[in-house]
Amino acid sequence: MKKHLLFTFVFLFSAALYGQQLYMEYGSTISSFDYKNSQGERLNNLLSRSKSYFGMGYRHTLNGAKTLFLNAGISYNNYGAIGSESSVDNYFEWDVSYLGANAGLDLKIFQLRDLIFYANGSTALEFMVRGNQTINNDVFNLVGEDEFNNNILFLRAGVLMQYPISSSTAIYVGYKYGSSVLINSGESEEKLKLNAHQFGIGFIINLPTCYCDF
Repeated sequence: MKKHLLFTFVFLFSAALYGQQLYMEYGSTISSFDYKNSQGERLNNLLSRSKSYFGMGYRHTLNGAKTLFLNAGISYNNYGAIGSESSVDNYFEWDVSYLGANAGLDLKIFQLRDLIFYANGSTALEFMVRGNQTINNDVFNLVGEDEFNNNILFLRAGVLMQYPISSSTAIYVGYKYGSSVLINSGESEEKLKLNAHQFGIGFIINLPTCYCDF
């Protein structure tokens, strides 16, 4: 875990050397789980749960027209699901948190006066920092259990709307949909895949070395 945290902070520091803008965002994640047990059977009646997420990092324009931006940063994502299996009288619940290192692109689609619309895509390497599974009245710690994918690769795509509130700061709202790609499913065949809708609000701030207009 310490190696994962060190990697994340080195990643963010490296991005800062090239960043022109700082971004920070907070929002809600509505997650759903695709779970298969060791026999390959899927648990179909899992319900989504709403959790929070936080992210911050740096943006750097890739062209003079300022229509394409590279962003890199870190995120803290919470995911959850709840369900039951009436045939065996079981109750299930998952509550997990992942620390992620993210990289992506923002592409300007069009502009209406000061309101700018972007399409974005990103990839994130996420490491579980906290996780619990509840089965009936028993709670299990998932950290360190490889079959529950402590390390995942998350792919996301979405849109955002940006509006300037001063010469150096802009506010934005956005939506992203993402799905995890299994990296390590452990020695057992038990697998857990995450899908997530994210709705967020954030701020973009020009750094002193950036002479950027919104």
